[in-house]
Amino acid sequence: MGSSHSALNFGAGPAKLPREVLTEVQNEFLSYKDSGMSLIEMSHRSKEYEAINNSAQQLVRELLDVPPNYKILFMQGGGLGCFSAICMNLMGRTGEADYLVTGR
Repeated sequence: MGSSHSALNFGAGPAKLPREVLTEVQNEFLSYKDSGMSLIEMSHRSKEYEAINNSAQQLVRELLDVPPNYKILFMQGGGLGCFSAICMNLMGRTGEADYLVTGR
């Protein structure tokens, strides 16, 4: 971030973040909330990560009006992961499916 101006990315993928968010992340990268370690070094079972996950789930629940009887999952995978999840959700309880690989 040594430049006085930022590049604009109009491609698909990660969104541009506000400068304030980038600065906050940069400041907490080496020691998240004075924990002595970066968030990416923490266990996904730590109390710090649990607080972040709970807060993110609550914000999603409020923004999208998700009913309390639904679970919120944060998953990676991009398009391939999404397309795979659709098939798995439609497969049913048998765990078996027929599919065709077209090469495209």
